Formats: sequence, structure tokens, C-alpha cells
Amino acid sequence: MEPTPDLRPLLKSLRVWDTELPVFDPATAPEAPLRLFAEWFAAAVAAGQSEPHTPTLATTDADGNPDARTVMLHGADARALHFASHADSAKGRQLAARPFAALHFYWPAQGRQVRLRGPVRTAPPEVAHADLHVRSTGALASALTGHQSAHLPSYDVLVRASEDAWARAEREPDAPVPSWTVYELLPREVEFFQGDARRRHVRLRYTEREDGAWAKELLWP
Repeated sequence: MEPTPDLRPLLKSLRVWDTELPVFDPATAPEAPLRLFAEWFAAAVAAGQSEPHTPTLATTDADGNPDARTVMLHGADARALHFASHADSAKGRQLAARPFAALHFYWPAQGRQVRLRGPVRTAPPEVAHADLHVRSTGALASALTGHQSAHLPSYDVLVRASEDAWARAEREPDAPVPSWTVYELLPREVEFFQGDARRRHVRLRYTEREDGAWAKELLWP
């Protein structure tokens, strides 16, 4: 059996946050977490963070086993964060059975993380249709290819299906994809993490109260 390489020397050689990090004073944080999220997101973009709009989405399957993958943030408002997928994909099936999830953003350019947890609901079909058709031809072709997470007999099958989907996307730019679904995560708990080179990390957690207002507390790093 081929030996597994020892990654410890490589791991020890890596530096973390080898840059000047911003200072975060939690006393200045707004009352609502998604306002602070918008501020941090804009700051990550301004800092040149690569793909700041691609968080990790965590869900659970029918047996309660966790699952995670990288998704793209499609929108955000004062109440929810939006992402999209096929309803018959693995994540779609998991969210249908257990409509609760977590999103995790990591922006190493500023040593920042944001963690959000809460229930997930589906947007109306017309919202999903509009979401898909303001995106690129490639995005539509990918959606039309379908079968996300299903068994693929061979790569050649994918190539043929993709070519057919591209042709249809170019021919019918408004082609419907009934399985395409926009999901809205309504956070009940949001944590903001600001890294510190001396490991005195600042962690601020918002928790939604029963009256709809937010409680804030600091956490030990």
C-alpha cells in the first residue's frame, strides 16, 4: 500500500494572517448583525479578498450526519442571506427534510470569519427564475444540464449533456429550470470573528431574542 505523506513539516511552514489586520471594537457594532455583515463584506471586497461571496454551507442528512460544501451568495437583505441550488440535489433534499443550516464565511485577507445559523425557507418560483436568468449563459447551461449530485456513468456523458445544455441556453436564454431553487437562510445566531496576531481574537455573537431584537455577547477565543 502506498504510504501516506507526512504533512506536518509543510503545515508548520505555513504562516497565518501574514498581513496587517484591522482592529474591531465590538462596542461600535450595530444592533442588527446583517448590517455588520454588509460592512464586513464590503471591507473584504475592498481588501482584495478572493471570492468573498463563496461561503461554506453546512446541512444535515436524514440520519443527522453533517454535510458541507462551498456555495455562492446570491443576495442578502435585512433579514436573510440567499443562495441557490437544484431542489433535487443533495443539499436540496437535505434542506427539504431538515430546513436548518449554517453558513461560514472566511476572509483571510483581514483575518475575519462570520458564522450564521438558522432556519431555511424557499423563495417563490418566480424569484428562482429571475435569479437564474440574470446570470451568465454558462450558469444557465449548468442548471439545464441538471442531475446535480446524481451518479455519473462517465465523463463523456457529462460532456455530451453539457454541450446540449449550452446549445439550448444560447438558443433559449429564458429557458425554465423547474428544479432551480433560491433558498433563504434566516439567521437566529451570528458570530463575527476578528483575528489578532497575538491570538487575542475578538468574537462577538448575536442571538435573536423572542421579541425579534438581538442580544450581543463576547466569547472567549
